[in-house]
Parts: sequence; C-alpha cells; structure tokens
Amino acid sequence: MRKVHASRLLLIGVALLGLTPLADAMCGYFRRPIIRDVAQPPVLQPSQIAFVTWDPVEKVETVTVQPRFEGSAEDFGMVIPTPTQPKLHEMPRDFFKALGLVTVPKKRVYPESKLLPQMFPRMMAQRAMPMAKGAGGGGEAVAEDIKTTIKIIEAGQVGNLDYKIITAGRSDDLFTWLKDNKYGYDGDEATLNFYVQKKYFFTVMKIDTLQMKRNKDGSFTGDVTPTRFTFSSEQLVYPLKITQVSVKDKTDALFYVQAPYKVDFQGDLSYQFHWTSMLQQIENTMGPGELLEPNRKWLQSVRTKTPDLFTRAGQLGFSFPLGRELPPNKAGHRPSSLEWAKRLTADDIRMLSGDMPYSETAPDPDWGFTRQDIADPQRSAAVMKVIQHRVAKYRQDKPRGYLVRTASKEDLQTLGVLKGHLQAGQTLTKFYHTFTRDEMNEDLVLVQAKAGDVEDGSEHEEVLRTMTFGGRGPRGPFPPDLLPRRPGLPVPQ
Repeated sequence: MRKVHASRLLLIGVALLGLTPLADAMCGYFRRPIIRDVAQPPVLQPSQIAFVTWDPVEKVETVTVQPRFEGSAEDFGMVIPTPTQPKLHEMPRDFFKALGLVTVPKKRVYPESKLLPQMFPRMMAQRAMPMAKGAGGGGEAVAEDIKTTIKIIEAGQVGNLDYKIITAGRSDDLFTWLKDNKYGYDGDEATLNFYVQKKYFFTVMKIDTLQMKRNKDGSFTGDVTPTRFTFSSEQLVYPLKITQVSVKDKTDALFYVQAPYKVDFQGDLSYQFHWTSMLQQIENTMGPGELLEPNRKWLQSVRTKTPDLFTRAGQLGFSFPLGRELPPNKAGHRPSSLEWAKRLTADDIRMLSGDMPYSETAPDPDWGFTRQDIADPQRSAAVMKVIQHRVAKYRQDKPRGYLVRTASKEDLQTLGVLKGHLQAGQTLTKFYHTFTRDEMNEDLVLVQAKAGDVEDGSEHEEVLRTMTFGGRGPRGPFPPDLLPRRPGLPVPQ
C-alpha cells in the first residue's frame, strides 16, 4: 500500500479538552505539509464528540460536528464519509455549549436550616456521594475527471468552510486525488477502500488558517463553523474506522443521540453492563425507593435478563467498583457508560426560550431570620418552631428533594440555539466510551437500547447517589472534561 508521510491524518472533534489537537470520529482531517526543512510533528486524536439524530421511519440521519484545530500547518482540511450524498447546513456556533448545558445532571437538594442547632442530622442520603456525573451551502455540480473514477458531485460553501462532495470507484484513485489536491494523507489505501467498496460519498472540506489565531510558536488554534450533515441511511451508522489512522492508542468519544427511543452502542460496547449494575447497587444499598419510578420499573422488568448480562460482563473482564474510575480489562477495554437520558417534554423545549426555569430552587427555611433571633431568649423558641415547620413542609412537598443545577445568565442565553433542533417527544441519550485502536476496525452501528429483548425506558437526569463516601464517581475525571468547554460553562458536581 502506498503512503504519504509528509503529514498525518487529523480527525478533529469537539470535546474541548484545552488546546490539544482534538478530533471528531466521523471526520478524517488532514493538514497540508509546509514545504520547508522542518519536520512536521504528528497530530493525534485524543477525543471526539457529535450530535446525531435518527428517523427510523424515513431512514434519515443527521450528524453535527464542530472541530477545533491546533497545529502548525498552513491550512487544514477534513473528509467525512457518508453512505449517501449529504446535505450540509451551518449550525449555531454555541450549539455544543448549549447541548452540554441541557444535559448537566441535576443534584438532589433538601432544604436545611443553617441557624438551627444540629439537632436534626442530615439525611443519610444527603451525605451520599454521587455515583455518576452525569443555512445550507450548495453549489453546482462539477464535471467528472475523465482520467479517474473520481466524480465531484457538488461544490460549495457552508459557513466559513469550502467543501466538495466526491465519489470514487477505486481507492487508489481517491488516494491519488487527495495527494494531488494537497491533502496530506498518512493512512493507506485499505482504509479508503473500506468506504469505497461500500460506495460511500466523501465530503472534503478546507479551512483557512487566516480565520484562526496564530500562537507564539507559529501554530494555529481556532474553532470552525459547526456543520450538520443530513443523509439517508438504512441503519443508524457512525463512520469510525477512518478515525483509526490518527489514533495512537485510544480516543474518548461522547455521543448525543436524539431518536424516538434511547440509543446505545451495539453488542459488547453497550452501556447496559454498567448502567444496570449501577441501578442494582443503588437499589441494594439505599432501597428501591431511591430510584425514579421509570428506573425502578425497568430494573424490575429485566430481572430475568441481568444474570446473562452480568455473566457476559464477567467474561469481558469488566468490573464496576463504586466511587472509582472503571478499570480496563486485560485487553485495555473499558465499559461504556450512560451519561444522561430523557424523553424530552414540552417543558424541556420551553426551557430553551426561558419560558421554563433551568433549575428548581431549593427554598431557604431561614428566610427572614438571623442568628440574633436564635440568640434572643424571648424570640428563640418561636423562631425555631417556624423554621422547623418550614423544613417539615418543604420535605413533605418535595420528599425526593429539589433538583438543582447552576449556570450563569450568559450561558443560559445560549440555550436558544437549540430551538428547532431538540424535539418534544424524542429521547435524548448521552453516552460515552473510550475506544482503543482495536475497537475501531469497523464503523459503529447504533441501536435501540435494550437489555436482552427488553426495551430500556429508564431515564438518567439526576446525579445518582449511593452509600459510598469519597471518590470521584465511576470514571474519575472524564465526564466534566468531555463537555464542550468554554469559559463559564458549569461542570457537573
């Protein structure tokens, strides 16, 4: 197989983990070599993020990506394989920031007095630590190059990106075309042939570094226009194999998927191993009443399926220690995890425009009183009685506590960019996996979430609580860092 070693395939993603070269799995990103006597450093892909929607009736899929680039090349490019010709649309720049805000898990809070003597110990559940965090461009068709099997189907611009949509009859023609058009490609023809044999379309885009910030060392950094690809597909697919070229050891992947039902990875990549184990541990340590009703009902409905599920988890070498990062098995593989899942309601959509609150507010039982009132012998008893009455009433009104999360006023103003994209009645599922290179030999097929043949109707909107003290949750530091980080964006607690 021929190779071009002048530069490395760069797959850019949207999980903003600082100023590192990030990549999105769906996209094969390239950098053009600079012609000078300075070796270009390799650019690898540590993480990726995407928003996917799926209509199983019409067989229509959309994938939204927003790359962030960093590198020393004079310009950048990317290639996105899709099973059919896509339609491209520019998306709001703050799209992923807003999506991260919507899916911040809510923390259960019980109103407590700071003035009363500690004669009323906190509920044990309160001391428990959380188990888990939580306009289209177009163009005229361009004539086919008669010397090759390459066909340029469409050319145009979306946002600040120039693009071409091409097809290829042979992988060697595609390999040559990329090279001749100044796309440095460090993969081999076999990877390209994987998609050529499937008759995939390739969207190739270039990014002008004049729109980016130049660092002191001469490298560039900058975000590009979020872009949505809409295409027809017989399955809910996510091209992953092309990512393998730019991954040294592993890549962290965060998916947001909106569909009529909860969505999961297929087979042994499923998050059901960890999700079901988490729910069972919470039920065993804190009782079934700790679980939300949908989760309690679903866990009961899969009782007969869980032995096989956990047997398979054992065969895979997976374990689920409380309060610690999920350890890899002997092959270096980790279980997937469910980060957030909910069937969106009309109130969820009204929240995007500010017509519904982003968070509940826990009332203050001490309102109107001070420490001087407690210290006053003539008022103390009456004041304490009022505060105790308030605390009892608040807990009666909200026996499961108030669901609270925080965000700045500035951040909340970005939620409006999701209007028209999130839909009431659809289920939004957010899930995570660390892919090792050997798990990237095929494209992903995403499926309806099930345990055995039982459809998963559970939800994950709250920070889950167990009787575990200390630790940083099931995956340590990963969940907050996979949010599309911008200044001021809140991190799950």
